[in-house]
Amino acid sequence: MSKTLSFRHLREDEVHVPLNMAMEEGWNPGLEDGPAFHAADPTGFFVGEIDGKLINVISAVRYGDSFGFIGLYICKREFRTRGYGHQIWDHALKYLGSRLLGLDAVNEQTASYAEHGFKSIYRNIRNTGLSLCDTPMDPRLAPLGQGLFPSIRDYDALFFPAPRTEFLKLWTSPMLETRRGFAFVDDGTIRGYGVIRKCHEGFKIGPLFADTLDIADTLFRALAGQVKGQTIILDTPEPNASALLLAEKYELSPEFETYRMYRGAVPDLPLDQIYGITTFELG
Repeated sequence: MSKTLSFRHLREDEVHVPLNMAMEEGWNPGLEDGPAFHAADPTGFFVGEIDGKLINVISAVRYGDSFGFIGLYICKREFRTRGYGHQIWDHALKYLGSRLLGLDAVNEQTASYAEHGFKSIYRNIRNTGLSLCDTPMDPRLAPLGQGLFPSIRDYDALFFPAPRTEFLKLWTSPMLETRRGFAFVDDGTIRGYGVIRKCHEGFKIGPLFADTLDIADTLFRALAGQVKGQTIILDTPEPNASALLLAEKYELSPEFETYRMYRGAVPDLPLDQIYGITTFELG
């Protein structure tokens, strides 16, 4: 076996590979995340191989010309500490170029990323518990469907550094059996939306974006009510104190944390209206 690491793009039918590796690491991805992930950037998923044997993976998703996000950075355990991780990392950075970059890092890795110009901006807190909610009978709640998509796309743009249209089409698709989504529509205007999806363990709510705490509360109950009695997970940005209170109100407990890090000018996002981030892997 040679020691030369070569890289190639993962095909659409291979995106399950890094997701399965993430599951083995305990990262708990969604059961049907693959199609949406791949749609975000069809050439943004890489595998490192030696003589055709998979060594490591990484996602380096380009959102347009201005933003990129790094995730799914995993090396098989038996090949760690040999420098292969640095090689695929450098390959990903070269692919992403000079655009603003983001990632979510565990505390133990923040110093390593800082050496590459990334700065920790805030923590994301993973909150977990049993859903005790009933879905409210509120006429302003609308199930996500194709008719709403243009408005959802435009609303989502307020909360993300760059357009992610192709990703959203699949992430919010009512055709996927393992997820549900709702928009909060007030007088014909979208004022919040959220998605809940089945993961290998429990159900994750993300994103959960809303103009106000009351709207976020209504959407949370609508989503959590779909899986009453089962485990739900909400990843909240720590600067949004209302999001942390929402999690506490519904008896979700802090379980895990990451640090949102950026290389470049920190995007000016309305964190006080972000009650749940979309995903640690893609931002």
